[in-house]
Amino acid sequence: MALDPLIMPGSATREAEVIPAEAEFNAGYTPAIGPWKLALRRLRRNKVALTFLVLFVLIVVVCLLAPVYASDVAHIGPNVGNITGTVNVGGKVKDIVTPQGLPIGPTWTNQYFFGADQEGRDVAVRLLYGGRTSLEIGAGATLIIIVLGTLSGLLAGYFRGWVDAILRPLMELIWSFPPVILGVAVGTALALGGIGPIKGNSLIIPILIIGVIYVPYLGKPIRGEVLRLREQDFVDAARAQGMGPWRIMVSEILPNAASTIIVFVPMMLAYAILLEAYLSFLGAGVQPPNASWGSLISDGIQLIDTTPHLSLIPGAMLVLTVLSINIVGDGVRDALDPRAQVRIKT
Repeated sequence: MALDPLIMPGSATREAEVIPAEAEFNAGYTPAIGPWKLALRRLRRNKVALTFLVLFVLIVVVCLLAPVYASDVAHIGPNVGNITGTVNVGGKVKDIVTPQGLPIGPTWTNQYFFGADQEGRDVAVRLLYGGRTSLEIGAGATLIIIVLGTLSGLLAGYFRGWVDAILRPLMELIWSFPPVILGVAVGTALALGGIGPIKGNSLIIPILIIGVIYVPYLGKPIRGEVLRLREQDFVDAARAQGMGPWRIMVSEILPNAASTIIVFVPMMLAYAILLEAYLSFLGAGVQPPNASWGSLISDGIQLIDTTPHLSLIPGAMLVLTVLSINIVGDGVRDALDPRAQVRIKT
C-alpha cells in the first residue's frame, strides 16, 4: 500500500505546506534583540535626553577650546590682569576698571566679551578655563568613584566575612559625614600642606577628596547588588565548573551589575562637579591662580550689587551643566530599566 505523500516525513509536499504555515505564524513577531541594543533604542527615542546630551557635549567642547579662544579671539590669558588698561567698545575707549574700582561690564566684542573682574581679567576667558577645570575635576573624581566604588562593592558583597567587616564600616564612616562638611575639612587641611610632593594648589587634591568622599555612594549599592547576584544559579554553575572567585566576579557578576554602574556614572559626575563648586566657593577646593566655576561665583559675590554678571554667568553655566547631566542620567536609567515598555518596529 502506498503512503500518502502529504504525511511522508521527507516529502516535498509536506515541506511546502509546513514552511508557509510557520512563516505565517511568525509573521507578527520580531526577532529578539539584546538588552544593550534595546536600551540604546529606548535612549534614541528620548528626545529630551538627547537634546540635553547635545547641550552637555557643546559645553565640554567649548571649555576644552579655552586656550584657542584666549589666544586667537580674546588675546589675553586667564590670569593676566589689566587694571589700568582700556578697551575699545563701539568706537569709544573705556577703562577696563574705573578709578572707583568697578570693572567694565559685557562688551559683546572679542575682548572682554562678558566684561572684566575687579583685577581687570577677562571674565569670558576665565569662565572657559574655569569650566575646563571643573569638568576635569569632575571627570577625574568620577573615575576614582567608579573604580574604587565598584571594587569595594564587589569585594564586600562577594567575599563577605572579614572583608565585608572591614570595607562596610569604612564606607559607613565616610557616608555618615555630609559631603560638603567633610570636603571642606579635608580640603582646607590639604590646601595648606599638600600631600607629600603634591602641592596644595594642585588639582589632584580636590580630585582625590571628591573621589574618596563619594565612593560609598556607589560602593553600597554595588555591594547590595553583588549580594543578590552571588546567590543566583549562574554563579553556582560557575563555581561547579571550577571557576575561581576573581574570575566569577569579573566574568559573571560584573557584567550583570554593569547597568547599575552605568546609571550611577552621570549621577556621580553631577555630584562631583557640584561638590567642587561648593568647595571652591568656600575656599577649600581649587586654589588661586586656577579658576573654576565655584571660585568665579565666590569672586563675583563681592560685587553682586554693582556687577551681578560676575557671579550669575558662571552660576548659569554650572546650572546648565549639572541639569544636562542629570537629565541625560535619567534618560539612561529609563533606557536600562527592564520594566520599560518600548514599541519595536521592523
